[in-house]
Amino acid sequence: MKTFFKYFLILIASYSCSTKPDVSVENIWWKETFFYEIYMPSYKDSDGDGYSDFKGMTEKLDYIQSIGVKGIWLTPFLRSPKVDNGYDISNYYQIDETYGTLQDFKTFITEAHKRDIKVIMDIVVNHTSTEHKWFQESRKSKDNPYRNYYIWKDVPNNWESFFGGTAWEFDTLTQQYYYHKFAVQMADFNWQNPQVVEEVQKILRYWLDLGVDGFRLDVINFLTTEGITIDNPINENGKQEHLYDIDQDGVKQAMKIIKETVNEYDNRFIMGEIGSDKIEVLKQYQGSELLDVVFNFNFGSIPEFSAQRLFNELQSMESNMSNYPTLFFGSHDMPRLHSRLAKTIPKELML
Repeated sequence: MKTFFKYFLILIASYSCSTKPDVSVENIWWKETFFYEIYMPSYKDSDGDGYSDFKGMTEKLDYIQSIGVKGIWLTPFLRSPKVDNGYDISNYYQIDETYGTLQDFKTFITEAHKRDIKVIMDIVVNHTSTEHKWFQESRKSKDNPYRNYYIWKDVPNNWESFFGGTAWEFDTLTQQYYYHKFAVQMADFNWQNPQVVEEVQKILRYWLDLGVDGFRLDVINFLTTEGITIDNPINENGKQEHLYDIDQDGVKQAMKIIKETVNEYDNRFIMGEIGSDKIEVLKQYQGSELLDVVFNFNFGSIPEFSAQRLFNELQSMESNMSNYPTLFFGSHDMPRLHSRLAKTIPKELML
């Protein structure tokens, strides 16, 4: 079983590289790299507290190297109340104590690099936890210096949260509503504010200086770059169509700024999660000035093994995406690869 998956992934990766010839491929490490996602809370616990940590993860690097992995994607590990598994960050410059110390992180990075393993980190730049000091300052008064870091309105429009219900929460302190595209405890940044852009650049540089090899950008096309516009339409089934609250015109410019910032450092990598399963949407965010690659959930979230389905998706990406496809088979957002695919693999393919 394990042998099948190993060689199946090698076959897919080889397809990816061979169908997009590039004379400079040897200088771009991520084009031929197998990434291994580490889900921070549950990977390897070194101290018996029930949670994974950097010391435990460092102990597993020899194993990770032995299975041919050349890249690690870390899910969020920054300070967070964990309303949404760490995607609600309350401090961009502190390691969450659940996972260890800054020194533990530095040791992990150093040891990974000794084994020729790159490390990218999940980063969330479209919202913060409402426990973040910026938001706590923002809600104190309408003229607070941090007020414009977030989106406040006297009268909300009809936009809905992707977690259900309205995307607006009334705050009694200043008698206004703040915008949250996801959980109530996750307030959206105002990307129209140049100070927010500068803060994000500082955050990226901080972690790049510490040695991370790139970033996985969470639902990055959901940035609010054009402010709050008109109501979203309601379709014939009575459901809201997310027409104006995602893929705003300024999102690509925001991505360019992020890419330019990361490009200040040699040989780094940006992977984006785009909230769409449409190839025509996904492909517009890849490019030399935008994201290096984006997830294609049509490929990565198939519920059961189907060689024809995989082949069709490969052909679709080859025909429609000008840059490299990201070929992934699982993430923390879905059941494990083995649970979904192993039971439906034809016996003749088992090695």
